[in-house]
Amino acid sequence: MAKKPVAKSAASTSINIGINEKDRAAIAAGLSKLLADTYTLYLTTHNFHWNVTGPMFNTLHTMFMAQYTELWNAVDPIAERIRSLGHVAPGSYAQFAQLSSLPDAPTQPPKALEMVRILVEGHEGVARTARSLFAAVDKASDEPSADLLTQRLTVHEQTAWMLRSLLED
Repeated sequence: MAKKPVAKSAASTSINIGINEKDRAAIAAGLSKLLADTYTLYLTTHNFHWNVTGPMFNTLHTMFMAQYTELWNAVDPIAERIRSLGHVAPGSYAQFAQLSSLPDAPTQPPKALEMVRILVEGHEGVARTARSLFAAVDKASDEPSADLLTQRLTVHEQTAWMLRSLLED
C-alpha cells in the first residue's frame, strides 16, 4: 500500500519571494501598525457618522459614510499584504489598541466641527504611519507594499485636506 503524502503546514512552508525573512518581518510589523491605525480611524469615523448633529448633519453624515466605507475597504488589502509576507495579521481590539498610534474615539460625541478636527488628525496620523514604512519597503525592493502605501497616502492626505477645508473661516 502506497504512503499518503504528508501535507506541509503553513508554518513549515518556506517563503521565497525575493525578500528575506528579516525584511518581511519588519515590513509586516509596520503594516500591522498601519492596519491598526486604519481600523481605529474606521471605528472613529463610523462612530461620528452615527452621532453627528447640528446644521451640518446631512453633509457630514454623508461624508463620514463615504470615508468609513473607504477605510473599511482598505483594511482587507493591508491585512492580505501582511499575510502575503508570511505573517499573521492582527485582528483583535486589544491588538489594534496596542499597535495604533491613534487615540480611540471619544466616549461622548463631540460637536460636529470637533469631529472634523479629530478626523483630520486621524488621517494625518495614518499618513505618517504609512510614510514611516517606506525605508523598510525600499530596502527590500518590496514594490507591492510600496504601491499599497502610495495608495493609502493619497487617500489620507486628500481626505485630511478636504476635512481641513471645513475648518477654515
